[in-house]
Amino acid sequence: MNSMPASYIWFIPLLPFAGFLINGTLGRRLPRVVVSSVALFFTAVPAALVAWLWATMCTASAPSSVDSVIRPYGYDWINITGLHVDFAFTVDHLTLIMLAVVTGVGFLIHIYSVGYMAHEEGYWRFFAYLNLFMFFMSVLVLAANFLLLFVGWEGVGLCSYLLIGFYFKKTSAAVAGKKAFIVNRVGDFGFLLAMFLLIVHFGSLSFKEVFATLAQNPEWQQQGAHFLPAIALLLLLGAAGKSAQIPLYIWLPDAMEGPTPVSALIHAATMVTAGVYMVARCHPLFDSSPLALTVVAVIGAATAIVAASIGMVQHDIKRVLAYSTISQLGYMFLACGMGAYAAGIFHLLTHAFFKALLFLAAGSVIHALSGEQDMRNMGGLWRKIPVTFWTMTAGVFAIAGIPPFAGFFSKDEILYRTFTSSNPLHIVLWLVGLLTAGLTSFYMYRLWFKTFFGEQRTKQSGDGYPHSVHESSWIMLLPLVILAVLSVIGGWIGIPAALGGNNGIEHFLDPVFANSAANEAVTASGHGLELVLALISVLVAVAGFYFAYLFYYEKPGTASALAQHNPATYKLVKNKYMVDELYSAFLITPLLMFTRGVLELMVDQGLVNGSGAVAGATTRGLAWITRKQISGNIRSYAGWLAIGAAAVITAMVFGDALKGLL
Repeated sequence: MNSMPASYIWFIPLLPFAGFLINGTLGRRLPRVVVSSVALFFTAVPAALVAWLWATMCTASAPSSVDSVIRPYGYDWINITGLHVDFAFTVDHLTLIMLAVVTGVGFLIHIYSVGYMAHEEGYWRFFAYLNLFMFFMSVLVLAANFLLLFVGWEGVGLCSYLLIGFYFKKTSAAVAGKKAFIVNRVGDFGFLLAMFLLIVHFGSLSFKEVFATLAQNPEWQQQGAHFLPAIALLLLLGAAGKSAQIPLYIWLPDAMEGPTPVSALIHAATMVTAGVYMVARCHPLFDSSPLALTVVAVIGAATAIVAASIGMVQHDIKRVLAYSTISQLGYMFLACGMGAYAAGIFHLLTHAFFKALLFLAAGSVIHALSGEQDMRNMGGLWRKIPVTFWTMTAGVFAIAGIPPFAGFFSKDEILYRTFTSSNPLHIVLWLVGLLTAGLTSFYMYRLWFKTFFGEQRTKQSGDGYPHSVHESSWIMLLPLVILAVLSVIGGWIGIPAALGGNNGIEHFLDPVFANSAANEAVTASGHGLELVLALISVLVAVAGFYFAYLFYYEKPGTASALAQHNPATYKLVKNKYMVDELYSAFLITPLLMFTRGVLELMVDQGLVNGSGAVAGATTRGLAWITRKQISGNIRSYAGWLAIGAAAVITAMVFGDALKGLL
């Protein structure tokens, strides 16, 4: 591989970091046009470098070549007895896809943010945080070892906290930022424990060395080595925190308190996919533990259907998309749990296109309505903001799984791989995935109809809204148009052979997953079964459209009537299955009682402060006795001297007698 691209890889993360330093230190005193120019320049160049890197790798060797990997020169970072860790990057085909998502979609969202945040306070701070996020996310996907990946992992968590709480004067935003930070720490604790186990059993944190050692010791899997499932499950705990999977998904819906571009970049397209990327990157560890793979699949399927059901009854347009994100991430975990890592990454790629589009289009709707986010106060907008409508329509059709939009091909691939998997639960998991696809179609078309069609549901004023409805500026619309095109054609790179394609994305990722369970999980079923399964998924998606059309356009009172007819069920789903309340009652409240009752009162105030008080009192008592003895009175000194002398003489005279008595 040409060394020239390797020398430039370091600029991919370093340039956004330079943008962060400039805007973070000087941005307060710079004009907004300079701030935005710095932020855009230092993200545009990495995007161009990734495009050049993609072209270089694909022309230097065949995409299926295992040798098509770039490893820039690494630097000694930790070198102690028994452990050596380099600060090193590596680029393979999986890295390349992730870099394309991070830098490409990230740059488009930076452009959108220039218009969306134009009148916000802290403009320079916002772009400094965005550039810092791009730096840490690039480090995460480029890392050649677990420890460097963990640095990026923690960094994007920090940026998420800063950006969720960007409106720090707003109580709900500050609380949401803390919630995201704390919940992610639970998952990060699992990641840390996994790294400790890797050091103990492998003596290394390098991906290359760990996976090579695993391949050289096949008897570990045959003998059921206990540490392999433990490592995989602890890594899964870390992934569940970052990618908002059960039981650590509760932070993501509240993260919508941040600005909409943040929701699009961090909480839809990039950061939340870090868990999926980590599972795919560590596939040799997961493949070595069928138990861990099954747990990944079950958690993914459960998260997908639970989040989809909650999204059906939400009214905040961003929260619908938040639960949709959780559900689609569940789809990706389901694919990885089936051993179909390439299908999971394929859906990660298409999801980045249409979910970023949906969030940015939702932001355009909110911008048009001067901050309104409740879909009950929308309706009839398709004529007033046509560009936003048509671009968002592309995103809705893509996520619903309607061919030939991008989401259809990646979702169909996951369902097909699930159905044909050798996992004993494959039929049950396929049915859950299929039902989730129907629910996804329903709630997305519900959003579409409630937002753009029907009657205007606000106080009549002027054109029917409290404020003049206006289309967004072209600096906001241009990213929407580009993402809409990608939401239409982005899935064509993975068209299966059964539909006339060549499974391009799977072949592209063959060097990474060549020996994974993905290749073993597919049965020789022929194209007929795949076509039948694709037809079923399309029919389910069309059914979702039909019921949404019936409930929210043709007979708009139907949904309310059903809710009134089943109030208990509706209330349970509307309240998100009371998960937050259960966590508060059985986890947070007991923990607070323990910390306040035991740690604060008994340990802090009782033991720590109490021991300090006893020590102080003892010191004061001894000082008082000493002070009485050292009074400066000669007669007192003579008296104490006489008493002491008498005590010594008594001991000398009667000492032997006392010993005999004892």
